[in-house]
Amino acid sequence: MIGLLQRVSEARVVVSGETVGSIERGLLVLVGVQRGDDEARAERLLERLLGYRVFPDAQDRMNLSLRDIDGGLLLVPQFTLAADTRKGTRASFTSAAPPDEGQRLFDHLVERARKAHPRVATGRFGADMQVGLINDGPVTFWLET
Repeated sequence: MIGLLQRVSEARVVVSGETVGSIERGLLVLVGVQRGDDEARAERLLERLLGYRVFPDAQDRMNLSLRDIDGGLLLVPQFTLAADTRKGTRASFTSAAPPDEGQRLFDHLVERARKAHPRVATGRFGADMQVGLINDGPVTFWLET
């Protein structure tokens, strides 16, 4: 499972003109599900997202986690993260999980996140989404479980 996390001042997801998810300070995470991923990988990704130290402390060092700052978590499904781009000029998606499995594992991640953290918002699986964000830093990390 892949999580492309971005430290943000704010972020939102719009579908058909309607805001379906938004946060203030926190993490926007684009989530890709690969073939072979399972619930254990989703839960490991969530542990890392909640505990990954990307926010500045009093000395301006990245020593604080999302939990430490009590920030928002915006999870956005993005199957293109599982693309194989090593050759040619068109991505291959053979390593991406099938849509039904991807949605099942994304939903599992969201369910666990809502039990573990008070501020969780999401995009909409399979929808054409417009994602707006103010990347704080910029700080962006690729996490893979």
